[in-house]
Amino acid sequence: MDVSRRHFLRFSLGTGGGMALAGLAGSGVNLGPLVAQAQDLRIKNAKVTPSICPYCSVGCATLIHTVDGQIVNIEGDPRSPHNEGTLCPKGAAIFQLHVNPNRPTQVLHRAPGATEWEVWDLERAMNRVAELVKKTRDETFIEKLPNGKLANMTPAIFALGGATLEIEFNHIHQKLMRGLGVVAIENQARI
Repeated sequence: MDVSRRHFLRFSLGTGGGMALAGLAGSGVNLGPLVAQAQDLRIKNAKVTPSICPYCSVGCATLIHTVDGQIVNIEGDPRSPHNEGTLCPKGAAIFQLHVNPNRPTQVLHRAPGATEWEVWDLERAMNRVAELVKKTRDETFIEKLPNGKLANMTPAIFALGGATLEIEFNHIHQKLMRGLGVVAIENQARI
């Protein structure tokens, strides 16, 4: 096995540091106050607002820390009976929902055959979506099955709800899709 100098130093320092911490902890040194102080410095002077994780239906409690109106940290709420301060990997990444420089903030449209994205205003995009949904529904709507049974459905539209949407939106989404006759309805939280 070929070991470079860099790998040897990394391994040596990692092993030495781990042994030093294990020795401190094993000898009865209480690292709790040091850890608490480090935690306190990370969110010092932050306003804490309780909230709920937006992903699955469990509803894990979170604490959102803000400084001057900007989110600086999101973590699980230890007072919650559901999660007792822990969050799953998706929940632990909630911060990226709010503070992410790569998050789109405009409606982007790429026409069929085009190679570039075009910025559309929201009203134009909503009108285009409504136009395409109506066109597809009108072209594929099945009022009755061949045996005469009432169906009132369209098999050409699939609805996929999002796990980051609250239950109220998902309820309205279900009602809208069922009202349009859509039968293929799923939610991302289950996928």
